Amino acid sequence: MALLYEVSDHIATITINRPDALNSIDLETWHELSEACAKLEADDDVWVGIITGAGGRSFSAGADLKETIPTLIDDPRGNRYDEPDTIMRGQTVTKPLIAAVNGLALGGGLEIVLACDLRIAAEGARLGAPEITLGFIPGWGATQRLARELPWAIAAGIVFSGDQIGAETAHQYGLVNEVVPADRLQAAARQLAETLCSRGPLALRAAKRAMREGLDMSLDDGLQLEHDLFDDLAYTEDAKEGVAAFQERRAATFKGR
Repeated sequence: MALLYEVSDHIATITINRPDALNSIDLETWHELSEACAKLEADDDVWVGIITGAGGRSFSAGADLKETIPTLIDDPRGNRYDEPDTIMRGQTVTKPLIAAVNGLALGGGLEIVLACDLRIAAEGARLGAPEITLGFIPGWGATQRLARELPWAIAAGIVFSGDQIGAETAHQYGLVNEVVPADRLQAAARQLAETLCSRGPLALRAAKRAMREGLDMSLDDGLQLEHDLFDDLAYTEDAKEGVAAFQERRAATFKGR
């Protein structure tokens, strides 16, 4: 399998499993990533997802230059490859996604990270968009997501130069939430996922939707979306449990209902 998928305690862990190829994304992995994220979204027992890479050298070095890139540039205008929908483009996952960035996150690897909501990087991890050095531009979202998340000059510097940045610089820019020692990365990602699972899962999904969709709306429309989603949550079992737990000074037991 080019990709591993495991679920425990409401957390799905997706591991890109091509360590000998720096976890680069070949066609098989591309399709398996799409299928895994669709499975995560459809499973009511999964509340949070973690995406990481196998081994300690690389999260993902990007699209496989021996297979994926040649397929994409083979007469792309006249006979385009039937690309699978992914979290980078075309696929919606309403549940929080955490990127555990071990080692290199380059090209498509960076774009997977950018498609996640929260990101933890190992010390020594390096991120970058090297496509410009090959005569391309990023094709899975980096030109759009970097420009939305960072000041223009910083985003342009990453895309235009193709140079890599270290984990600490990525943290300073706000691209990652935290930098931890490499041997603590998976535990830190798991701990963050467990923290999210202690919150209301329906509320997490609503919050993500309000924030993501609100970016493309006017403030008034975004406020209306927030209001509508708040009302949708008001009579759920989880909301009643959350209020009761607060009043009784105990931890809430959410069920996603």
